[in-house]
Amino acid sequence: MAPLALPAALPALLPATLPPALPHIIGALDLAGVAVFALTGALLAARLRQTIVTMSFFALVTGVGGGSVRDLLIGAPVFWVHDPWIAPVCLGVAAIAWLTPRRWWNGVLLEWADAAGLAAYAVLGTAKALGYGVSPVPAVLMGVITGCVGGIIRDVLAGRPSILMRPELYVTAAALAASLCAGARSAGVPDALGWPLAALAGFALRGAAISRGLALPGYAKGSDAP
Repeated sequence: MAPLALPAALPALLPATLPPALPHIIGALDLAGVAVFALTGALLAARLRQTIVTMSFFALVTGVGGGSVRDLLIGAPVFWVHDPWIAPVCLGVAAIAWLTPRRWWNGVLLEWADAAGLAAYAVLGTAKALGYGVSPVPAVLMGVITGCVGGIIRDVLAGRPSILMRPELYVTAAALAASLCAGARSAGVPDALGWPLAALAGFALRGAAISRGLALPGYAKGSDAP
C-alpha cells in the first residue's frame, strides 16, 4: 500500500507552505477518524449479536457513509474508493471488535473520540464542498452530512432511533463546526486558523452534551394549538 499522505477527501485545499510532514499527519488523523466511526458501527452490531459479516458491513457504512453521500452530491470522486487504506481499516476494526470483549469498549472514551471525529469531519466536509465551488450554505450542509450520515445509516439499519431523532446535541455540534468553517472562509480568515477553531467549537459543544447531558427542547405545543 502507498504511504499515508493527504487524504483524497481534501484535494489541494491546504496552503502550499505547509511543513512537509503535515500532510502525512493529516492523513493519519483522517484515517483514525474513519476508524473511530467504523468502531461505533461494529460495536452496535456486536450489541445486536450479529455475525462478522454484518459487523463488517456496519463498520464500513458508518466509517464512509457520510463522506460517500457528500462526494456523490458535490460531484467528486468517492473518497474511499480511491484510497487504498480506508476500506481495509474499516474491515480491520470490525475484526478487532469481533475478537475482543465488548466491555473493553464501554465507557466515555469512545464517545469523546467520536466527538472529535464528528467535529473534524464536519469541518473537512465543508472545506471540501467549498473547494468544489459549492456556495456556503449548501457547503455547511455537506459538512453536516459528512459528520452525521454514516451514523444515521447505521442506526436505521439497526432499527433504532437515529441520532437525527434524538434531542442530544450531536447534529447541532456538527452544524456549528461546519457553519464556523464556512463563515471563516467567507470572512477571509486563513484556513490554518479557521479550521481548527471551527473544529474545537464543535468538539466543545458535543463535549458539553456528553458531560452535562445538554439537549435541544422538543416541540411542546398541544396538538390542538393553532
